[in-house]
Amino acid sequence: MRTWQVGDVMTVDVVTVREETPYRAVVDTLLRHGISAVPVVDESRRVLGVVSEADLLHKIEHSGQADQRRVFVGRRRRDAREKAGALLARDLMSTPAVTTDAQASLPAAARRLDRERVKRLPVLDDLGRLVGIVTRSDLLRVHLRSDAEIREDVVQEVLRRVLAVQDGLVTVRVRDGAVTLAGRLDRRSDADLAGRLAARVSGVVRVTNEIGYDVDDRAPAPDPVA
Repeated sequence: MRTWQVGDVMTVDVVTVREETPYRAVVDTLLRHGISAVPVVDESRRVLGVVSEADLLHKIEHSGQADQRRVFVGRRRRDAREKAGALLARDLMSTPAVTTDAQASLPAAARRLDRERVKRLPVLDDLGRLVGIVTRSDLLRVHLRSDAEIREDVVQEVLRRVLAVQDGLVTVRVRDGAVTLAGRLDRRSDADLAGRLAARVSGVVRVTNEIGYDVDDRAPAPDPVA
C-alpha cells in the first residue's frame, strides 16, 4: 500500500544562492520570493548549508557594535557575533544542512522537522544534489485530500488489495478525514489490521474501528486438559 511521500508534496523549483552571494543579495532573494530561508549550493547543486532569516537578523541584533572580533563566552553567542559580521552566504549559513530525500514518508519528515527544530528540509537525490524543498506547510497538504479520495484508498488499497475483503462485509465512512470502519470479519487479526492500515492512508486524521469478528485468533490458547 503506497502512502504519500516527500516527493509528492515538495517544491521542485527551489530558490538557491551560492557561497559567494553577498549578504544584501541574500536578503533581497528572501524578500523577493517571499521565503524565510534559502539553501546554499555549489556548482553541482550539492547543499552546503542553509541561510535563514534568523541567520541574517544577527547583523541587526548586533548593529552598532564596531568590534566583531572579540572573544565572547558561549558557542551560540560567538556564532551569532561571527554571523553579525559576515558578508557572504558561506559565512552566514547554518551547516550542515538538515535534509531529507524524496522517498521519505511524511511522518518521518515531520518528526525530523520537529526534532531538528527547523522549518524546512532540502530534498536530495542519491548523489546528494538538491531536487526540492519541503516545508511544514507542504506536509499539511496531505490533509487537503477529499473524503472521497480517502475512502477510495481505504476500500481499494486496504480492504480489497491487502485484506481481500469481499464487498459489503465492511463499510467505510469518512468525514473531515476521520474514518469509521464497521462490519464483521472472520478473524480479530484481520479486523485489527484493517484499522491499522486505514490509519496509514494519506490524509486520514483518525480511525474508529467498529469491525466485529467471529474468532479471536489473538487470544491465548487454552491449557490442555491433563
